[in-house]
Amino acid sequence: MKLVIAIIQPPKLHAVREALKKIAVTRMTICDAQGFARQRAWTERPRDPREPKVLRKVALEILVNDDFLERTVETIVNVARTGPEGSIGDGKIFVVPAEEAVQVSDGGRGPGSV
Repeated sequence: MKLVIAIIQPPKLHAVREALKKIAVTRMTICDAQGFARQRAWTERPRDPREPKVLRKVALEILVNDDFLERTVETIVNVARTGPEGSIGDGKIFVVPAEEAVQVSDGGRGPGSV
């Protein structure tokens, strides 16, 4: 199992969710996020000329079985990208190994709990 963490632009959320639904990825956690990276979101202020301006993003957390990993990542990349070649600020995807999933309601463990 892998945990896919995708940081995307908020306007792309609906399209990404619909595309993931088409490939049978329907369980995810969606969080509001703020941050900055290479898009150079800097503002000039009198006291601190290099203070960063955080930008609003959306973080998707999706736990997938290994056989769903590539199609999940490819779908997010293709749908979250702006324009044919994309641009800085479109987002980032992290893939992290997940050792176990435990269902809180009944204590079920393993891939069936995803």
